[in-house]
Amino acid sequence: MSRVGRVERTTKETFVVVEIDLDGTGKVDVSTGVGFYDHMLDQLGRHGLFDLTVKTEGDLHIDSHHTIEDSALALGAAFRQALGDKVGIYRFGNCTVPLDESLAQVTVDLSGRPYLVHTEPENMAPMIGSYDTTMTRHIFESFVAQAQIALHVHVPYGRNAHHIVECQFKALARALRYASERDPRAAGILPSTKGAL
Repeated sequence: MSRVGRVERTTKETFVVVEIDLDGTGKVDVSTGVGFYDHMLDQLGRHGLFDLTVKTEGDLHIDSHHTIEDSALALGAAFRQALGDKVGIYRFGNCTVPLDESLAQVTVDLSGRPYLVHTEPENMAPMIGSYDTTMTRHIFESFVAQAQIALHVHVPYGRNAHHIVECQFKALARALRYASERDPRAAGILPSTKGAL
């Protein structure tokens, strides 16, 4: 049974199309108009082994905020759609990823309840190209709200802003991959005592 999600999101500010296959091979086709964000979404697909397409046309003449936010919202909705009934998945996943001097620790619960805890070093460089580094938390907030997952992201240390952000996306990719994979010992079982996720 395929686990594919496809979402189109249209507002006065953006038009977004996202497709994701949770059982892919890491094939990625991303174009948002924000170079560094494209790079981060590429990391998400490749390290999660998700086939991922994100096409966004946004009001970049204003700034990148709406483009980044709406892409994250659509991605979260597509991820939730692709998860389906969640029967037989591991549900929980975590990963710690170093990138040179930076370290990211990410834990997820595909719980059906959106919650974000996010910490990263203060006094980061404000921009990476046209990417506002304060948007990283907002990306995760938007993704979590639509995917309906609990996500804890902690970067205990790091100096270079590029490294600090990138290790978060790599760790998120792996944690989502592990949590969403099918557990061969739990075929047909929903991993919840509540009877719903």
